[in-house]
Amino acid sequence: MPIVEARGLVKIYPMGKTEVHALRGLDLTVEAGEFISIMGPSGSGKSTLLNLIGCLDTPTEGSVVLDGVEVTRLSRSRLPAIRREKVGFVFQQFNLLHHLTALENVMLPLRYSDVGWREARKRAEALLQRVGLGDRLHHRPLELSGGEQQRVAIARALVNRPAIVLADEPTGNLDTVAGSDIIALLRTLNQEGQTFIIVTHDPSVAARTDRTVYLRDGQVVREERRQVTAVNGVAGERPVL
Repeated sequence: MPIVEARGLVKIYPMGKTEVHALRGLDLTVEAGEFISIMGPSGSGKSTLLNLIGCLDTPTEGSVVLDGVEVTRLSRSRLPAIRREKVGFVFQQFNLLHHLTALENVMLPLRYSDVGWREARKRAEALLQRVGLGDRLHHRPLELSGGEQQRVAIARALVNRPAIVLADEPTGNLDTVAGSDIIALLRTLNQEGQTFIIVTHDPSVAARTDRTVYLRDGQVVREERRQVTAVNGVAGERPVL
């Protein structure tokens, strides 16, 4: 069963006396374990699509099935639980709480679940070790580099063991080296079974994913598939034969 099945998605935003058609009958299927990117010019519907898949918004028309649950049939009061249980988010701006340590930021989502404090700390510590920050557990965000802050955000996105991680321009605030390291980390996590959808404007980021979906005017205009292998820890493209 696919992790995401979006069918006939239409999203219309009223703007005074006019309407903005952000999505126009868009279809998208994402299989479990995929590592895909979404590209398109500003206004093509990338962020709107991510918001609908992540249950941050609801479509005007169409349906989204997320990990076997048709979320477009759920009441708005049930969507926060679906977001918490099935979706991890990674943003360009990191969105860390500056008064909390790295460990506390990663533990934060578990405060709203049934996970006890000891288990929450154990999970958070293990994830921070996994993303290379085992020696930075008690540092606050302003004591970390941009790349380290994004690693904390990635650990936070994974702490609830989501079905899918949605990353919106995860390298947008990073220099080239730090951005490349973040994509390599996401690829490693993907190879361990985590599904990712990455929205990006950067062709070099898209080239390191297995599939790129191109949007224009709220519709899928084409897809590009590739096989990407890791060479010395850096993902590189291998032509599909």
